[in-house]
Amino acid sequence: MSALPLADARLLISELFVSVQGEGVLTGVPSVFVRTGACNLRCKWCDTPETSWEPGGEVRSVESVVAEVLAHDVRHVVLTGGEPLLPTAIEPLAHALHRAGRHLTMETAGTRHRDLPVDLWSLSPKLSSSVPDHPRWGARHDALRLNLEVLRRYVATGRYQLKLVLGEPAEIAEVDALVAALDAAPERVLLMPEGVDVARLDDVAEWLVPLCTERGFRFCDRLHIRLFGHTRGT
Repeated sequence: MSALPLADARLLISELFVSVQGEGVLTGVPSVFVRTGACNLRCKWCDTPETSWEPGGEVRSVESVVAEVLAHDVRHVVLTGGEPLLPTAIEPLAHALHRAGRHLTMETAGTRHRDLPVDLWSLSPKLSSSVPDHPRWGARHDALRLNLEVLRRYVATGRYQLKLVLGEPAEIAEVDALVAALDAAPERVLLMPEGVDVARLDDVAEWLVPLCTERGFRFCDRLHIRLFGHTRGT
Protein backbone atom coordinates (compact mmCIF):
# COMPACT_ATOMS: atom_id res chain seq x y z
CA MET A 1 0.00 0.00 0.00
CA SER A 2 1.24 3.49 -0.82
CA ALA A 3 2.30 5.50 2.22
CA LEU A 4 1.44 8.75 0.45
CA PRO A 5 -1.26 10.70 2.38
CA LEU A 6 -4.57 11.03 0.55
CA ALA A 7 -4.32 14.82 0.60
CA ASP A 8 -0.91 14.70 -1.11
CA ALA A 9 -1.61 11.98 -3.67
CA ARG A 10 -2.79 13.35 -7.02
CA LEU A 11 -4.67 11.85 -9.93
CA LEU A 12 -5.63 13.18 -13.35
CA ILE A 13 -9.41 12.69 -13.36
CA SER A 14 -11.17 12.77 -16.71
CA GLU A 15 -14.64 12.40 -15.21
CA LEU A 16 -16.48 11.17 -12.13
CA PHE A 17 -20.17 10.28 -12.35
CA VAL A 18 -22.95 7.93 -11.24
CA SER A 19 -24.68 5.65 -13.73
CA VAL A 20 -25.44 1.97 -14.24
CA GLN A 21 -22.68 -0.40 -15.27
CA GLY A 22 -23.06 -0.91 -19.01
CA GLU A 23 -20.69 -3.84 -19.53
CA GLY A 24 -19.67 -7.13 -17.97
CA VAL A 25 -21.05 -9.43 -15.29
CA LEU A 26 -22.35 -6.46 -13.27
CA THR A 27 -24.34 -4.92 -16.13
CA GLY A 28 -27.19 -2.81 -14.79
CA VAL A 29 -25.72 -2.32 -11.30
CA PRO A 30 -25.74 1.32 -10.09
CA SER A 31 -22.11 2.42 -9.84
CA VAL A 32 -19.85 5.40 -9.31
CA PHE A 33 -17.37 5.70 -12.16
CA VAL A 34 -13.96 7.27 -11.61
CA ARG A 35 -12.26 7.70 -14.97
CA THR A 36 -8.59 8.58 -14.89
CA GLY A 37 -6.77 10.33 -17.72
CA ALA A 38 -3.75 8.88 -19.57
CA CYS A 39 -3.18 5.51 -21.20
CA ASN A 40 -0.14 3.55 -22.37
CA LEU A 41 -2.07 2.22 -25.39
CA ARG A 42 -3.71 3.86 -28.39
CA CYS A 43 -6.46 1.60 -29.74
CA LYS A 44 -7.52 2.66 -33.21
CA TRP A 45 -11.17 2.34 -32.17
CA CYS A 46 -10.75 3.86 -28.68
CA ASP A 47 -14.11 5.14 -27.43
CA THR A 48 -12.56 7.43 -24.79
CA PRO A 49 -9.94 9.37 -26.79
CA GLU A 50 -10.03 12.10 -24.14
CA THR A 51 -8.07 9.67 -21.94
CA SER A 52 -5.62 8.37 -24.54
CA TRP A 53 -5.15 10.16 -27.85
CA GLU A 54 -5.95 13.54 -26.30
CA PRO A 55 -5.61 12.97 -22.53
CA GLY A 56 -7.03 15.65 -20.30
CA GLY A 57 -8.97 16.29 -17.15
CA GLU A 58 -8.47 17.83 -13.74
CA VAL A 59 -5.60 17.03 -11.38
CA ARG A 60 -7.24 16.27 -8.05
CA SER A 61 -6.18 15.02 -4.64
CA VAL A 62 -7.12 11.45 -3.88
CA GLU A 63 -8.72 12.77 -0.72
CA SER A 64 -11.18 14.89 -2.74
CA VAL A 65 -11.96 12.00 -5.07
CA VAL A 66 -12.69 9.68 -2.16
CA ALA A 67 -14.93 12.31 -0.55
CA GLU A 68 -16.95 12.75 -3.74
CA VAL A 69 -17.32 9.01 -4.29
CA LEU A 70 -18.46 8.41 -0.71
CA ALA A 71 -20.96 11.26 -0.94
CA HIS A 72 -23.00 8.98 -3.20
CA ASP A 73 -24.98 6.21 -1.51
CA VAL A 74 -23.78 3.71 -4.10
CA ARG A 75 -21.81 0.62 -3.07
CA HIS A 76 -20.19 -0.29 -6.40
CA VAL A 77 -17.29 1.79 -7.68
CA VAL A 78 -15.62 1.36 -11.08
CA LEU A 79 -12.05 2.60 -11.50
CA THR A 80 -11.49 3.00 -15.21
CA GLY A 81 -9.64 5.03 -17.81
CA GLY A 82 -7.59 5.28 -19.93
CA GLU A 83 -5.46 2.89 -17.95
CA PRO A 84 -6.11 3.44 -14.22
CA LEU A 85 -3.17 1.30 -13.14
CA LEU A 86 -0.61 3.72 -14.58
CA PRO A 87 -0.50 6.30 -11.72
CA THR A 88 0.83 5.24 -8.31
CA ALA A 89 -1.91 7.32 -6.70
CA ILE A 90 -4.42 4.66 -7.75
CA GLU A 91 -3.11 2.62 -4.81
CA PRO A 92 -4.19 4.94 -1.96
CA LEU A 93 -7.46 5.55 -3.80
CA ALA A 94 -8.26 1.84 -4.03
CA HIS A 95 -7.28 1.19 -0.42
CA ALA A 96 -9.35 4.10 0.88
CA LEU A 97 -12.45 3.00 -1.00
CA HIS A 98 -11.94 -0.59 0.12
CA ARG A 99 -11.71 0.50 3.76
CA ALA A 100 -14.96 2.41 3.28
CA GLY A 101 -16.70 -0.81 2.26
CA ARG A 102 -17.06 -0.10 -1.45
CA HIS A 103 -17.07 -2.89 -4.03
CA LEU A 104 -14.28 -2.14 -6.51
CA THR A 105 -14.14 -3.04 -10.18
CA MET A 106 -10.85 -2.21 -11.90
CA GLU A 107 -11.11 -1.81 -15.67
CA THR A 108 -7.66 -2.49 -17.11
CA ALA A 109 -5.95 -3.71 -20.25
CA GLY A 110 -3.80 -5.86 -17.99
CA THR A 111 -0.42 -4.50 -19.03
CA ARG A 112 0.60 -3.43 -15.50
CA HIS A 113 0.36 -5.33 -12.22
CA ARG A 114 -0.59 -3.80 -8.88
CA ASP A 115 -1.56 -5.73 -5.77
CA LEU A 116 -4.77 -3.96 -4.78
CA PRO A 117 -7.95 -4.84 -2.83
CA VAL A 118 -10.07 -5.19 -5.96
CA ASP A 119 -13.28 -7.24 -5.98
CA LEU A 120 -13.45 -7.64 -9.76
CA TRP A 121 -10.53 -7.35 -12.14
CA SER A 122 -12.15 -6.47 -15.45
CA LEU A 123 -9.42 -7.49 -17.87
CA SER A 124 -9.61 -6.15 -21.41
CA PRO A 125 -6.43 -7.09 -23.27
CA LYS A 126 -6.36 -5.71 -26.78
CA LEU A 127 -6.43 -7.92 -29.85
CA SER A 128 -4.22 -7.24 -32.87
CA SER A 129 -7.11 -5.46 -34.58
CA SER A 130 -6.69 -2.62 -32.07
CA VAL A 131 -3.27 -1.62 -33.46
CA PRO A 132 -3.51 1.87 -35.01
CA ASP A 133 -2.00 2.84 -38.34
CA HIS A 134 0.12 5.55 -36.76
CA PRO A 135 3.85 6.30 -37.24
CA ARG A 136 4.53 6.73 -33.53
CA TRP A 137 1.93 4.58 -31.80
CA GLY A 138 1.46 1.60 -34.13
CA ALA A 139 4.53 -0.42 -33.15
CA ARG A 140 4.50 0.85 -29.57
CA HIS A 141 0.88 -0.15 -29.02
CA ASP A 142 1.46 -3.56 -30.57
CA ALA A 143 4.46 -4.22 -28.31
CA LEU A 144 2.59 -3.25 -25.13
CA ARG A 145 -0.96 -4.45 -25.74
CA LEU A 146 -0.56 -8.01 -24.45
CA ASN A 147 1.26 -9.05 -21.26
CA LEU A 148 0.43 -12.67 -20.56
CA GLU A 149 2.46 -12.80 -17.34
CA VAL A 150 0.49 -9.93 -15.83
CA LEU A 151 -2.84 -11.24 -17.08
CA ARG A 152 -2.16 -14.66 -15.56
CA ARG A 153 -1.54 -13.06 -12.17
CA TYR A 154 -4.94 -11.39 -12.26
CA VAL A 155 -6.67 -14.54 -13.52
CA ALA A 156 -5.06 -16.49 -10.66
CA THR A 157 -6.99 -14.38 -8.14
CA GLY A 158 -10.24 -15.90 -9.37
CA ARG A 159 -11.80 -12.44 -9.15
CA TYR A 160 -11.82 -11.56 -12.83
CA GLN A 161 -13.72 -11.25 -16.05
CA LEU A 162 -11.96 -11.41 -19.41
CA LYS A 163 -13.74 -8.87 -21.60
CA LEU A 164 -12.66 -8.80 -25.23
CA VAL A 165 -13.78 -6.46 -28.02
CA LEU A 166 -14.41 -7.96 -31.45
CA GLY A 167 -15.28 -6.28 -34.71
CA GLU A 168 -14.83 -9.13 -37.21
CA PRO A 169 -15.60 -12.89 -37.06
CA ALA A 170 -12.01 -13.85 -37.94
CA GLU A 171 -10.84 -12.45 -34.61
CA ILE A 172 -12.31 -15.44 -32.77
CA ALA A 173 -9.18 -17.49 -33.51
CA GLU A 174 -7.10 -14.95 -31.60
CA VAL A 175 -9.62 -15.03 -28.75
CA ASP A 176 -9.47 -18.83 -28.55
CA ALA A 177 -5.67 -18.75 -28.39
CA LEU A 178 -5.67 -16.10 -25.65
CA VAL A 179 -8.27 -17.92 -23.54
CA ALA A 180 -6.20 -21.10 -23.80
CA ALA A 181 -2.95 -19.30 -22.92
CA LEU A 182 -4.57 -17.82 -19.80
CA ASP A 183 -6.50 -20.99 -18.92
CA ALA A 184 -9.48 -18.72 -18.39
CA ALA A 185 -12.81 -20.24 -17.37
CA PRO A 186 -15.23 -20.01 -20.33
CA GLU A 187 -17.99 -18.56 -18.15
CA ARG A 188 -15.65 -15.67 -17.25
CA VAL A 189 -14.94 -14.81 -20.89
CA LEU A 190 -17.13 -12.02 -22.24
CA LEU A 191 -17.13 -11.05 -25.90
CA MET A 192 -18.26 -7.51 -26.64
CA PRO A 193 -19.09 -5.97 -30.03
CA GLU A 194 -16.88 -3.12 -31.19
CA GLY A 195 -18.85 0.00 -31.96
CA VAL A 196 -20.38 3.13 -30.47
CA ASP A 197 -23.83 3.12 -32.07
CA VAL A 198 -26.73 0.70 -31.75
CA ALA A 199 -26.81 -0.26 -35.43
CA ARG A 200 -23.18 -1.34 -35.34
CA LEU A 201 -23.68 -3.27 -32.09
CA ASP A 202 -26.62 -5.12 -33.62
CA ASP A 203 -24.67 -6.00 -36.77
CA VAL A 204 -21.79 -7.50 -34.78
CA ALA A 205 -24.14 -9.28 -32.37
CA GLU A 206 -25.63 -11.28 -35.26
CA TRP A 207 -22.45 -13.32 -35.63
CA LEU A 208 -20.93 -12.80 -32.17
CA VAL A 209 -23.80 -14.36 -30.19
CA PRO A 210 -23.51 -17.73 -32.01
CA LEU A 211 -19.74 -17.76 -31.44
CA CYS A 212 -20.31 -17.21 -27.72
CA THR A 213 -22.92 -19.97 -27.62
CA GLU A 214 -20.61 -22.46 -29.31
CA ARG A 215 -17.82 -21.87 -26.80
CA GLY A 216 -19.72 -21.29 -23.58
CA PHE A 217 -18.59 -17.65 -23.46
CA ARG A 218 -20.83 -14.77 -22.40
CA PHE A 219 -22.10 -12.21 -24.86
CA CYS A 220 -21.43 -8.74 -23.45
CA ASP A 221 -23.65 -6.00 -24.80
CA ARG A 222 -23.04 -2.27 -24.21
CA LEU A 223 -26.10 -1.21 -22.23
CA HIS A 224 -24.96 2.37 -21.66
CA ILE A 225 -24.82 3.03 -25.41
CA ARG A 226 -28.32 1.62 -25.86
CA LEU A 227 -29.65 3.74 -22.99
CA PHE A 228 -27.77 7.01 -23.46
CA GLY A 229 -25.88 6.88 -26.75
CA HIS A 230 -22.14 7.42 -26.94
CA THR A 231 -21.89 10.31 -24.48
CA ARG A 232 -19.65 11.20 -21.56
CA GLY A 233 -20.89 10.84 -18.03
CA THR A 234 -22.91 7.72 -18.75
